[in-house]
Amino acid sequence: MESWILALAASPLVYLGMYLFALIDGFFPPIPSESLAIALSALSASSGQPNLALIILFAATGAFTGDQIAYTIGKRLNIRRIPFLAGPRAQKTLDWAGRALERRGAAVIFAARYIPVGRVAVNMTAGAVGYSRRRFVGFDAIAALTWALYSAAIGVGAGEWFKGHPLGAIVVGVVGGLLIGLALEWTLRRLANRKNRTVGTDTSTSNQRAPGTRTRRRPQ
Repeated sequence: MESWILALAASPLVYLGMYLFALIDGFFPPIPSESLAIALSALSASSGQPNLALIILFAATGAFTGDQIAYTIGKRLNIRRIPFLAGPRAQKTLDWAGRALERRGAAVIFAARYIPVGRVAVNMTAGAVGYSRRRFVGFDAIAALTWALYSAAIGVGAGEWFKGHPLGAIVVGVVGGLLIGLALEWTLRRLANRKNRTVGTDTSTSNQRAPGTRTRRRPQ
């Protein structure tokens, strides 16, 4: 098994695969590009193949391209009717993305890149609401690069821990990356829910009549 993995890692096609996975993941979240980036980085640190710098380059480039496709889809289609965004949870994510982009676009684009469904929702919503394409391109370029470096860092850590055991490095790196991703998603969801509750409370308070005021009767 390990000899087969090492032979595959030495092939130049592994970089094309990394690019395509990251690209498709930009608008179709079931494709786990983080897992592949982490696995290949762990393999690189453990065995020396594939080239780590090229993995980061192709992962970042693919992620950036996929995000731009997501933006274009949002600009041209009704994203609420896209099948994998039609569920209640995804609809809530789209609502949150629209509100968040209005208030703090750059921070939301950066944070969403680390969450599979979140990044698709934010990037498509950015296109749908007419968020500046030039600003989106600039913020997303930085987000894609930091995401690739983050994935590589997790993989390298696992690879150094399991030096000489590429299969173990891949397993630990992927599992660790998934756990970190779930923790980030849970944290951001909690923060969004807390902010929604605060906004709802403020709205209901402002709608209440101030004490001591009277209703004026219209003349008969």
